[in-house]
Amino acid sequence: MRYFSLDNQKDGIILVARIALMVLFIIFGWQKLMAFSYTAGYMASLGVPVPAVATAVAVAMEFGVGLLIALGFYTRPLAVIMAVYVLATSFIGHPYWHMTGMDQYANMINFYKNISIIGGLLLLAITGPGRYSLDRR
Repeated sequence: MRYFSLDNQKDGIILVARIALMVLFIIFGWQKLMAFSYTAGYMASLGVPVPAVATAVAVAMEFGVGLLIALGFYTRPLAVIMAVYVLATSFIGHPYWHMTGMDQYANMINFYKNISIIGGLLLLAITGPGRYSLDRR
């Protein structure tokens, strides 16, 4: 039984969803770019090898790929790549299982928030970017 259909608004909703899903990455990727040395220092404090390279990858993924997905360019493959990136950075940046107290709780929230974002990215990879995109599919 069809009790609720958004078929007529599908492409517009996919556009809004694409942008909403990427706004976090675009904003924080830009901040990482503008504070590159600070971000590299933070990466070093996490024990990330070659922190300057890791920062460059983070900027490219978050700002670059985030912007491309928001625009709907190579949306399907980039959504899958972004999902893998988010999974990897979740384990690096939010290892709540090694923490206690409020740090554990805050990092657990962020870890599972990222798992939810991965779900959205995988849905985007399946649905595609919609008509209002550079891909136009």
